[in-house]
Amino acid sequence: MYNSIMAQEAAEAPTRIAEQLTANAGVVAEVVAQIQARKPRFVYMVGRGSSDHAGVFAKYLIEIELGLPVAAAAPSIASVYNKGLQLADALVLVISQSGRSPDILAQVEMAKRSGAMVVALVNDTSSPLAEQAHFVLPLHVGAEKAVAATKSYLATLSAILQLVSVWSANRELQQALAQLPQSLQAAIALPSQLKAEALGTVAHLVVLGRGLGYAISREIALKLKEVCGIHAEAFSSAEFLHGPVTLVKNQFAIVDVTVEDESLSAHQAQIAEVTRRGAAVVQLHHRGISAHPRLLPLLVLQRFYLDVEVVAHRRGINPDAPPGLNKVTKTV
Repeated sequence: MYNSIMAQEAAEAPTRIAEQLTANAGVVAEVVAQIQARKPRFVYMVGRGSSDHAGVFAKYLIEIELGLPVAAAAPSIASVYNKGLQLADALVLVISQSGRSPDILAQVEMAKRSGAMVVALVNDTSSPLAEQAHFVLPLHVGAEKAVAATKSYLATLSAILQLVSVWSANRELQQALAQLPQSLQAAIALPSQLKAEALGTVAHLVVLGRGLGYAISREIALKLKEVCGIHAEAFSSAEFLHGPVTLVKNQFAIVDVTVEDESLSAHQAQIAEVTRRGAAVVQLHHRGISAHPRLLPLLVLQRFYLDVEVVAHRRGINPDAPPGLNKVTKTV
């Protein structure tokens, strides 16, 4: 059914996440017990690329569900500038598929020296990151061969959701999470939303979302760059109106990431404004699938990954091997 490794791996996500949620139940309970004992005053997110985008999702989720502030790391502080931070009161969440990038490992060493609790979300449990972290939440997605991460990104979000649902003692979210694999499968069955024809002559576009929808907009923009060769930038739909909206002229291309949570009405008002200014809007959505609001962004992504693979093929690009990219990127 699927012609590329990328599409095959994206379609595996529901099965892999079902396995992950079961396999990680015990370690999540253990990690939450340690978090509650330490009572961190803030969360410090460490990641690059797609992993950094997953950290933005974690920021919104943790701040919404737990009321705890979340800050993003600047990995170069430890690896290039050789500086330490005061992280004794922090929970440090490190996200990486490979667990091998030197700048990420430098952050872990620095955080541990500072007295922080370090939890790694990583796919390769034999990696240096897994060895150095205090706790590991494995992604359990198996080998991911396509350069563009799909199932590992979705599994990162599901691991974050499982951690936060237990940490916040949100029974409704915990129960909903058990149904996530079925909801992802339903998203696979949705009609395609991102059409190659709509992006046929597009060289530049903007991806707009709000809240958790903005978090996945960053990942969507990255994939449009990686596998389609389209210059795409993500903005919060609110932030876009503070200056960048002047870019919008007749048929300016915008991808609208619609998530039906508390942000919906504000986001729709902002999309209406860019439409009024002449933007050509393509909507990504989860319409027709009922799920907990915190899970809805994953459903949008699940459908998008399959659509963007088709768009890449239509643009003459092999989505499994985009020009100039490697699967594992090691930065200092």
